[in-house]
Amino acid sequence: MGEVGARGAVIWSRTDRPARMQLVLQRSDDPSAPAVFTGEIPVDGESDHAGRIALEDLEPATSYRATVRFSAPGAADPPGRPATARFRTAPLASEPAAVRLAWGGGLAGQGICRDAREGFPIFDRILAERPDVFVGLGDMIYADDVCHPVGPLGNAQIPGEFGPATDLDGFRAHWRYVRDDDGLRRLLAHTPYVAIWDDHEIISDAGPHHDTRAEPPYRAHVPLLPLARRAFQEWNPLADGQSLHRRLRWGRHLELFALDTRQYRDPNLAPDDGAEPKTMLGAGQRRWLEHAVASSDATWKVIASSVPISIPTGSLDTGRDGWADLGQHGGFERELLGILESFRDHGVRNLVWITTGVHFAAAFRYRPFVADRRFRFFEIATGPLHAGLYRNELVDATFSPQRLFLFAPPKAHSVSSLDEAKRWFNFGILDVSEDGKLAARVVNGEGEEVFRLTLPPQRTR
Repeated sequence: MGEVGARGAVIWSRTDRPARMQLVLQRSDDPSAPAVFTGEIPVDGESDHAGRIALEDLEPATSYRATVRFSAPGAADPPGRPATARFRTAPLASEPAAVRLAWGGGLAGQGICRDAREGFPIFDRILAERPDVFVGLGDMIYADDVCHPVGPLGNAQIPGEFGPATDLDGFRAHWRYVRDDDGLRRLLAHTPYVAIWDDHEIISDAGPHHDTRAEPPYRAHVPLLPLARRAFQEWNPLADGQSLHRRLRWGRHLELFALDTRQYRDPNLAPDDGAEPKTMLGAGQRRWLEHAVASSDATWKVIASSVPISIPTGSLDTGRDGWADLGQHGGFERELLGILESFRDHGVRNLVWITTGVHFAAAFRYRPFVADRRFRFFEIATGPLHAGLYRNELVDATFSPQRLFLFAPPKAHSVSSLDEAKRWFNFGILDVSEDGKLAARVVNGEGEEVFRLTLPPQRTR
């Protein structure tokens, strides 16, 4: 399954050999309903046997059933059984429809991989929430990590047949490993999916200026970002030629702005003291973001950033990887300040950032400008879905954050079993009602709500 809009959708699937991907689309869940679309495309090793079909001219707010079959002429047996996905297109931008968005990131990292018995159990918890869309907000593989038969939590795991990815086949193997999980497959068969990448889809703290490593198994001066980007595009439901930064709309009340924080960034170690701000987004993406958010008439503008705003990431040795610099002149704060000034000057209201990447959950309220206290926004950070757990109480003060919530184990290594870890694994939910009220929730890996923030919409100017 893939992204959906009011009039279109992307259907993604994969087989294990050269074949033809055949799609039949029906309105409703009635298998006897007439097809509204049929089509097929070839798939082969050039795309790692993955295919995607972009659908157009669909009806808004309508339930569809997509059936995918693969046929391999001359083969003794067909490559797999038919797969079925069910989805509902987004309502029109004029419709005051309720919407539920789920998000999370951090999967199979720090050696905490698919449990031999349960796999990634958190995906069934997400599916139980019946979200209208799920945003995989980065680190949905750890291409620079390994998966052993016994994990750091002492449980038996499904081992990965890979090491750190150094070539295209290595990146593909990491994607194949996570997508083989039954829980993730169930979620993606019932829920539209928005794919966003972060550093571990490439290598830790990656960007175009620091995507190589000299130590084995890596080869010096071999850039990893182009290989990782190709594998990401193969294994995720993106339309051909689609930008990784994009906007998606669900009715009158919610518009999502997905950022690409990896392809265009300046070196992490570069100081942010030049005539122009150091950039994470690149000039083109920054202009797009400022214009898109300011021009949106959605009640709530939700920015999906794979790196947090005020929680410091990276280090002095490797450079700050997120927006915050913690007073050390290395992050990307001046660029973010300029973006926020643009939002303020255009009267943007009802702004929420969803983030991940720090292996614990937190929430913040921001009022960054003393002269304009009406301009405020919120950040909800979640994670991990199923990876290492940490605790970091440091907060950068630049944008005047007020921390509303922190959800992390007492110490990084105080969790000693998978059952205990499931109490700390987490994901986020945004619920927007028909009258425009927003409720942000954090839910742990046992399905328990551990945080809720309810926000009525602010009036615009």
